[in-house]
Amino acid sequence: MDIKAYMQQVGRQARAASRLMAKADTQTKNQALNAIADALLRDADTLLAANKRDMDQAHELEPAMLDRLLITSQTIESMAAGLRQIASLPDPVGEMGDFKFRPSGIQLGKMRVPLGVIGIIYEARPNVTADAAGLCIKSGNATILRGGREAFYCNQAIALCVSEGLKIAGLPATAVQIIETPDRAAVGELITMCEFVDVIVPRGGKSLTARIAADARVPVIKHLDGICHVYIDDEADPVKAIAISDNAKTHRYGTCNTMETLLVHETVAELILPPLAAIYAAKGVELRGCAKTLAILPHTNAATEEDWATEYLAPILAIKIISDLDEAIEHINTWGSHHTDAIVTENYTKSRQFLREVDSSSVMVNASTRFADGFEYGLGAEIGISTDKIHARGPVGLNGLTSEKWIVFGNGEIRR
Repeated sequence: MDIKAYMQQVGRQARAASRLMAKADTQTKNQALNAIADALLRDADTLLAANKRDMDQAHELEPAMLDRLLITSQTIESMAAGLRQIASLPDPVGEMGDFKFRPSGIQLGKMRVPLGVIGIIYEARPNVTADAAGLCIKSGNATILRGGREAFYCNQAIALCVSEGLKIAGLPATAVQIIETPDRAAVGELITMCEFVDVIVPRGGKSLTARIAADARVPVIKHLDGICHVYIDDEADPVKAIAISDNAKTHRYGTCNTMETLLVHETVAELILPPLAAIYAAKGVELRGCAKTLAILPHTNAATEEDWATEYLAPILAIKIISDLDEAIEHINTWGSHHTDAIVTENYTKSRQFLREVDSSSVMVNASTRFADGFEYGLGAEIGISTDKIHARGPVGLNGLTSEKWIVFGNGEIRR
């Protein structure tokens, strides 16, 4: 295959489709989304068989990657539910607001419009194929999807359902294209096709995202890793603190919103840590603690400075005992990845300080970091998590896949 020629063709088709998608009405887009959901449920056995084929070849993948690669009947139901939720959401395209009259007599406002063509590069997660397609369709964009070679067969099976749904609604099948070659040269072409692609969204490990960000000529919406924290304050409810810290770490190990470092105030450490350590031990979680933690939990491994900067994506947790809220905030802003961080406290003033001063895309009070997710945020799904500060931040849903343009209404005014 001539990769460059193939990618140029994909790009031209996506650009042409994006113009049709930008003017598609809400009813038509919703029809496509519901038809895709119907096809996924109908073809569940086919999808599971394709996923098994991928899993059978995934011998060298790490456990976290295998966890992301595997789909079940419940996964397929969730994909379909996510598409229907996207269909039920208000359509952002064409929204107008912020109107005001200027002294000249013109009326000025803004209109929300699609970004155009979105390239999405992801590893292992077949569900991203459905989520990304759904969000791009509803937001009036065309998309080029490049899934990892480890999920090749399942991605292709999902793509057939997407294509069917688009055709049923009378939308161009080329509005969602999945790269049909596992050759990595396709990625190099995709991230440099400025004439066809408006934005790139990488979803995968730190090495993938870093490489895309370094080599891309197209703007990138990204996050590199998820070093998430929970801080248990001296005024925390112990029951809430233990439940949140358990869930944030053990609900799933291989996700970017999983807690990797637990911070505990020194005055409650002896109360909180022993029962929490027992829970972690029962679930096979390795603990790595600071010197003060080792004094309370002597069987814990000693943490190094590297542990504060590590996204484990595994049953490993770093623990540090700190003296006050300011130290907790300083630790998070120094060692965190600006993804998701939480405080457990019953003190209103401290919670507001934490919300104000922690520099992360999602900041939480008395809730598990695992809620940092497009579906949980009511976005229907997410195209990814952004820790950037320009354009989109946090879970990127429909609004994050649109932009705004200025619109002006006049009545013959001329500038003098």
